[in-house]
Amino acid sequence: MKTVIFTGVLAMLTAGEAAAADLATKEQVHAALSGNTVMGSMNDGSAYAEYYAADGTVHADGYTGYWAVLGDRACFTYDNVAVECWHLKLEGNFVSWVQGGRLDGTGSLLRGNPNNF
Repeated sequence: MKTVIFTGVLAMLTAGEAAAADLATKEQVHAALSGNTVMGSMNDGSAYAEYYAADGTVHADGYTGYWAVLGDRACFTYDNVAVECWHLKLEGNFVSWVQGGRLDGTGSLLRGNPNNF
């Protein structure tokens, strides 16, 4: 019984380490977002299209905010709401937002500001 439990815990730790290895570095996060747009949806069903200007501002349809890369996470604040941060998994032009070790949303990376926000 102890061997089964230990094996299960070891498998979970190994899977977590593998998932963490897939996450973008600080430099990759900054290069992917700065001056570009991400369009997608979050797990709560909300859709978004946001342009992340190089000056640290976020522009979207009907709202603005601020973004920064802190450590290896992309962090955002909108309308004086507390800062929230996500790790990014980047696969080509596909972005996965990971928070607390769980997938929280996905999107497509678009070069520049195609929506003219």
